[in-house]
Amino acid sequence: MSEQLDAGLIAEQIAESDQLGEPSDAREVGRARRRKEDARLVTGRTMWTDNIQLPGMLYVAFLRSPMAHARITRVDASAARTRPGVVAVYSGRDLAEEQGSLPCAWPVTEDIVIPDHPPMAVSEVRYVGEAVACVVATDRYKAADALEAIEVDYEPLEAVLDMTEALAEGAPRVHDSGNRAYTWKFAGGDIDEAFRDAPVVIERTYVQQRLIPSAMEPRAVVATTDGEAFTLYSATQIPHVLRVMLALTTGIPEHKLRVVAPDVGGGFGSKLQVTAEEVLGLLLTRRLGKPVKWTESRSEGNLTVHHGRDQLQRISLAADRDGRIRGVRVELLADMGAYLMLVTPGVPLLGAFMYNGIYKMDAYDFTCTGVFTTKMPTDAYRGAGRPEATFAIERAVDELAHELGMDPVEVRRRNWITHGEFPYTTICGLTYDSGNYEAATEKALALFGYDKLRAEQADRRERRDPVQLGIGVSTYTEMCGLAPSRVLGSLSYGAGGWEHATVRMLPTGKVEVVTGTSAHGQGHETAWSQIVADALGVPFDDVAVLHGDTAIAHKGMDTYGSRSLVVGGVAVLTACEKVKDRARELAAHMLEASADDIEFDGGSFTVRGTTEGKTIQELALAAFAAHDLPDGFEPRLDADATFDPDNFSFPHGTHLCAVEVDTETGEIAIRSYVAVDDVGSVVNPMIVDGQVHGGIAQGIAQALFEEAVYDPDGNLLTTTMADYLIPSAADLPEFTTDRTETPATSNPLGVKGVGEAGTIASTPAVVNAVVDALRPYGVHDVRMPCTPERIWRVVSEAGPPGPAPGSASAPGSTSGPASGSAPGSESTSGPASGSESTSGSGETASTSAEGAAR
Repeated sequence: MSEQLDAGLIAEQIAESDQLGEPSDAREVGRARRRKEDARLVTGRTMWTDNIQLPGMLYVAFLRSPMAHARITRVDASAARTRPGVVAVYSGRDLAEEQGSLPCAWPVTEDIVIPDHPPMAVSEVRYVGEAVACVVATDRYKAADALEAIEVDYEPLEAVLDMTEALAEGAPRVHDSGNRAYTWKFAGGDIDEAFRDAPVVIERTYVQQRLIPSAMEPRAVVATTDGEAFTLYSATQIPHVLRVMLALTTGIPEHKLRVVAPDVGGGFGSKLQVTAEEVLGLLLTRRLGKPVKWTESRSEGNLTVHHGRDQLQRISLAADRDGRIRGVRVELLADMGAYLMLVTPGVPLLGAFMYNGIYKMDAYDFTCTGVFTTKMPTDAYRGAGRPEATFAIERAVDELAHELGMDPVEVRRRNWITHGEFPYTTICGLTYDSGNYEAATEKALALFGYDKLRAEQADRRERRDPVQLGIGVSTYTEMCGLAPSRVLGSLSYGAGGWEHATVRMLPTGKVEVVTGTSAHGQGHETAWSQIVADALGVPFDDVAVLHGDTAIAHKGMDTYGSRSLVVGGVAVLTACEKVKDRARELAAHMLEASADDIEFDGGSFTVRGTTEGKTIQELALAAFAAHDLPDGFEPRLDADATFDPDNFSFPHGTHLCAVEVDTETGEIAIRSYVAVDDVGSVVNPMIVDGQVHGGIAQGIAQALFEEAVYDPDGNLLTTTMADYLIPSAADLPEFTTDRTETPATSNPLGVKGVGEAGTIASTPAVVNAVVDALRPYGVHDVRMPCTPERIWRVVSEAGPPGPAPGSASAPGSTSGPASGSAPGSESTSGPASGSESTSGSGETASTSAEGAAR
């Protein structure tokens, strides 16, 4: 009872204090409201998938391969079937005829290799953690205990872990077809001309380490059937996409399949997937006629949730001596893992259009090769290709600044698109519709105290202080709001990018919004209510938002790619406009006036020049009663809308980071962090701040903390939170955040995406700061994550700092050409990817050293 009272008290306090800020015109859009959904989420009065209890429910546990690559020669489940509480045991062979293949919806080239991907391995395993058998029992503990009684014989095969070695002649094969999934090329301008006789050429190789998404809520699945139709509850980001794909995979007719995403505790792309457990859950409930549930453990999740990043980037940048960028060439190896999952092959290509960043240039050339390895497949992870691209170009621009002895901000100023040049079509063919990089940067520099920090840095270098100060700059843009559909079609993406919404006026004047987006922490219920409240002139609390259930929200393309507001929110607004059009027609009839003379303001329709009018609530009741309607007018004000934008949206910003690096211990402390983002018009500043804060934390995590590590046999070593390090609040600084605002022109709300911005911008800002601190030691790079051990090693190998600062922070300083550079140019090369740093030796970066980096 006391717990219920405490929960109720918390909910009341949230409700009483939900209004934290108010625009001067009292509009809802722009107001910093606390999220209405938090009243249930933070008090536990909600429904996660694992909370679901159904009569007669059974529980599933999976036996997973301990080997990275092997043939399965025998599976004996007879002993497991006799264990207490066990209802059934199945191997992959038992389900081979009905389990099908997990789908890949993005065949990026005509000759792409898409191997069969059975949800449960039948004859061969290709990564540690792949399911080989399952137990269904009366409780989860009995199911887990029975796994040990299953006997599996394996014939070991050679693991394939290194992307470069995987492509070599004679390498062991992950699949019979080989280890190359595809090669995709894209170019603009004359890249050979851009590099010919270029005074400065920067060449670097960067390792985007493999990351493991760590959503607060683990994945979970509940499947049930009434003998004819099926319902799947899943902690998923994509209930609508999942329904279509499950119907195609299992053969269950789509109209007989309902998918429900209850409250979902975070995703970051990891729940943008059609998983083996979802398919197998449906197959098991179909076989047994009873509900089944599976919930992953954290260590199981680290093994089997799809991983992120894992790319090897070779970037070359040609420039003039004044810092003007002439061209950029990118050669990318992308680790697909053992199979191609839902959008695996397309993730690196989302970054293909972003390696140019915010910069003008004459030419661009991009090549990506997808490579199979015997590791967990990769797929979308927060930012999906765009953080990787931003990291490479922002690191390379810092290297250019150092080479030229220029301030890194000044180099960016000399190359970025100025605010007067928008809309601007980039070398990649995208049209950036709006932006002001100058304003965002100037605000960030002022908040950061840039000049003062540079002066302190120079002083520390002069004193040879063992704790060096580094300053990192990241100026970014991204393409988000994943759409328009025709562009996605041109990239061979397997679906559209539209979004659907329904707005229903209830007889009592309240409003129900049905949205095709599916929230997992973004605050859709609050933001959509604010949009509707302004559009229809109804109170914020009179709006309810329904989502995440294909039986309620029958159409949608779901949530990922920072698309919810810029596509789904606009669909809601469009539906509201249709509701008003219907209400205006009814008002004109009831007020005996022409519809052209009916004006709408603040929720009321009045005859122009008079005070005579009807509220939208009165019209909703009149439509319901249907006593006096215009001829042919249906008794409803409800409306549907589907929005498919003409262009992506392009948020941008400047992030600045100051770090203190102890060169004697390798310890890094983030001293200050400033982020100024431009996400267009802001619906709810509090939600925007939360998204930026969370994104920065994730980007810092890649820079300093997180890495999925495999041993030479393909065993994942980072299966627990003790091994896979994610930062806590104690590990992160206070963030100073602010905004500039240039409304998007691609949608009537003027909004841009925000969900991925912080992650995209923060990683290069932090690593640029770390490298900047170590410039006096001749260090050009530190491989992520920049751990204390790695810092200590690169400093120890580099030796004492040179006699002069020699840093980009000292404008006017110069550095001579690297040894071995071509005549007439100054070409500097970063580390071979297996090395921890470079010390300015001029060693050519080589992807063949990737194995040493693993």
